[in-house]
Amino acid sequence: MSVFTDETRERAREIIARYPADRSRSALLPLLHLVQAEEGYVSPAGVAFCAEVLGLNKAQVGAVATFYTMYKRRPTGDYLVSVCTNTMCNVLGGQEVYDTLAEHLGVGHDETTADGKITLEHAECLAACDYGPVMTVNYDFFDGVDPQTARGVVDELRAGGRPMPTRGARLCTLKEMAVQLAGFADEREGAVADGGPGEPTLRGLRLAQEHGISVPGFDPNTPIRSKAEADKAAAEAKARSEAAAKPAPAAARAVPAASGNGAGPATGTTGNAGTGAPAPAAEAAGSTTRDVKAPDDKSPEVRAAETRQPDAATAVPDAPGTKIPVDPTPPAPRDAQEAEAAGAAANAPAGDGKPAGDEAGAQERNLKEAEAGTGGAGSAVASETGVQK
Repeated sequence: MSVFTDETRERAREIIARYPADRSRSALLPLLHLVQAEEGYVSPAGVAFCAEVLGLNKAQVGAVATFYTMYKRRPTGDYLVSVCTNTMCNVLGGQEVYDTLAEHLGVGHDETTADGKITLEHAECLAACDYGPVMTVNYDFFDGVDPQTARGVVDELRAGGRPMPTRGARLCTLKEMAVQLAGFADEREGAVADGGPGEPTLRGLRLAQEHGISVPGFDPNTPIRSKAEADKAAAEAKARSEAAAKPAPAAARAVPAASGNGAGPATGTTGNAGTGAPAPAAEAAGSTTRDVKAPDDKSPEVRAAETRQPDAATAVPDAPGTKIPVDPTPPAPRDAQEAEAAGAAANAPAGDGKPAGDEAGAQERNLKEAEAGTGGAGSAVASETGVQK
């Protein structure tokens, strides 16, 4: 089993810390990218590692790893070349690009060259129809390719070069890309400053600007806040919401004694009707139980577990916010029998169009003869009506 580096383990802890404690399973997707960044694919050791740090079993991790195509289950080259062969790109020549690369590299779909540099794959759609035919190298776009330009790209990759994508940042290896997909920045100097947008995209923006199309309330001069400023604003908003949620301190209520009846001070119980004392909280809420947190505030996993196996901590049926489904009154046995009889009467039995030999009496006779040992090879053959001749 492969032993992951201390850096990978530290990054795994950092990924898990991004999520609430009771939702750590949400960290599985970036964790799979993380192990792929170290080994070049999601190996059995990577599956075991993710299961260990998240407290899952390997079957749960494997189910996710085999669902998404970006997780590779066997060693993959430094550069994953994906050629779109879906409808639009195919019409524009995508299949010819793929066939040319397959012949030139000597590999087929999901296969890697002998030098370990390139893995080739079909791609059903790369979501860039207005740039077709397209191919990607480690998910960075090369637009409007033809067989010749595609061959030039892979040749440069095999020679150790890194051709510049049509759009996006500077090209990187699959392992470097997996680190970014796990949620960590590209640490190469100036890597994200390269590249540029595509002309069809800019054309759409120009048309929107020309016709004054924008989202409601859009202000192009709105400054983009730094992370520190955004964190400070979020903390202030949270503090305000918590302050607003706190109940106001209860004011002391002094209820004078009822005049003219000689009674003492009111105690606020149900026996004080007419004294102006407030009703107890249970009566006001319409519930006889303690106030509990609404079940909808809990995680789906907790709600599902409580539904299947309630315990003493489970909210009782009349707790605030709890909705208990009520089953309809079951029909009386006699009503059910009458309904069944009515249904049978409305569906007349089939006519005489039964298959030959499907006569109940004949079947019973044949069965009895077989049990008695008289249905051997020497016995007469049953006719189509099942009656022996």
